[in-house]
Amino acid sequence: MTSTTTGLPDRYRPLDQVAPDEETPTGVIRTWRARDRVLNRDVALRVHTPGGPAAREWINRALTAGGLATPALAMVYDAAEGTGRTEPGGAAYVVNEWIEGIRLSDRLATEGPLSEREARAVVRRLAEGVAEAHRVGLAVGGLTPEHVVLRPGGLVGLLSVPAASGTEKGDITALGALLELCLTGLPGAQPAEISSPDLAALVRRARSTDPATGLSSVTTMVSLLVERPRTGPQETARPDGLTDSGWVRRLRDRRDLADADEADDDSDQPVRLVRNHLPPVPGASLPRPLSAGPAGYGADAERDLVLDETFVAEDDGVAERETASSARRRLAVIGLPVLALALVVAIGWWFGTNVLSVAGSVEGGPSGSTPESSTTAAAAPAPGEEPAPAPPAAGAPVPLTGAAVFDPFGDGEPENDAEVPLSFDGDPGTAWSTLNYRGSADFGNLKPGVGVLYDLGSEQTVSSVALQTTRPGSTVEVRTGGSPEAGLEAFDVAASAELTGEDVLEFAEPATTRYVLVWVTSLVPVDEGFSADLAEVGVTAAG
Repeated sequence: MTSTTTGLPDRYRPLDQVAPDEETPTGVIRTWRARDRVLNRDVALRVHTPGGPAAREWINRALTAGGLATPALAMVYDAAEGTGRTEPGGAAYVVNEWIEGIRLSDRLATEGPLSEREARAVVRRLAEGVAEAHRVGLAVGGLTPEHVVLRPGGLVGLLSVPAASGTEKGDITALGALLELCLTGLPGAQPAEISSPDLAALVRRARSTDPATGLSSVTTMVSLLVERPRTGPQETARPDGLTDSGWVRRLRDRRDLADADEADDDSDQPVRLVRNHLPPVPGASLPRPLSAGPAGYGADAERDLVLDETFVAEDDGVAERETASSARRRLAVIGLPVLALALVVAIGWWFGTNVLSVAGSVEGGPSGSTPESSTTAAAAPAPGEEPAPAPPAAGAPVPLTGAAVFDPFGDGEPENDAEVPLSFDGDPGTAWSTLNYRGSADFGNLKPGVGVLYDLGSEQTVSSVALQTTRPGSTVEVRTGGSPEAGLEAFDVAASAELTGEDVLEFAEPATTRYVLVWVTSLVPVDEGFSADLAEVGVTAAG
């Protein structure tokens, strides 16, 4: 440690200074790697000298950042204004999450520029975190390659959140500078040196101060950094952006071939119609010469052909009569079986609606009928209608029609999605579990939680949720409402608890909802880090 600090709680023990002194209009900020003696973890300790009113704006910005939960920005654990004196209490401080990884500046210095795909991913993930800060009115600042850390697994984190000062436009410009630095390895490179035209245009827009051409928000930059799907060399991109499956493509090729054949037919010379002869069938080939077969076959066939031609030549109306006769024969062959089938159906319907209904009336008359049977008959649905499912009785389990992992703060990596059905398969011996996280029971300080969203099929009024787990000690919230596309804030908290193994979480009041979210908020130690699981989940209908 190159300097001593004053006014800091005994909880934080500075280890070594990790960044040069940062001169600000209100004082000096020094950054240390420190040890949190209470939670036994490393933290980033930033100290502003002097404290008191001089550091008030910085501390207020840090308290705003403390409400954020995004893996792209170092979390704020603690912040205090202190006083302006030089004795104990004479410094303000902010305690940040300590992020392990390689700094972007070191990566560029040792290995050169990133690939286009890597540059898009790094800046996009960083921009997503900055967009969350802007959403709560906080300009982050400090977006330099020395503060950007490349985490394991492709994640990105920003140290020193927030900087002493910053503006939203300054954040957009800084993200553009980071993008061009990732692509070229040269600070201040011109967009013309960037090989990708769309990324070069994005850098220009990030630099621009003209409202007509500049970026209006970081959210816009995030959408422009999403890598667009590329079309394969064998398929031309369609104007609507859609792609064809294999069978659709084969059908289209067959249709194109048929169109080409039709075009070839149209290009032939017109066919002259000869009196007393039928016009040729389109696409039909000419009759082949008769080959010699068994004795007498060829001669008889040739004779029949000559007789047919003679027959056609003798009378203009014979061909038309023959065509009508063929049509009548086809109608008789096809129509008679259909007519017979319709007659059988009609007889069966008449028998069922008259004979059977009369017999049922005799058997279930005044002496045999019951109020229940009358009610059932009155409530029976009309033929062809699906009966509406009856709502579950009070206290009965509500059937779950489906479930999926709900991970709005994740980085896209699957959270054991295939295991979700094991959490409501009726077997407590099988379970869905989270991934293993290292370093902290708070999901490694990467996100605030993860959950499973259960679909009840339709809106139901529910009063409690029963949970079983094989890893007691984890904490959960049961939330209702929302939809699969909504954020966490769209779901209302109905109950919360620390799981003991078998728990029933009763709601303060019944909730009418289609979706029930079991949101895991903290994990328990396992062999390779921290994790939690849901072995069986059941939803109970309200009275």
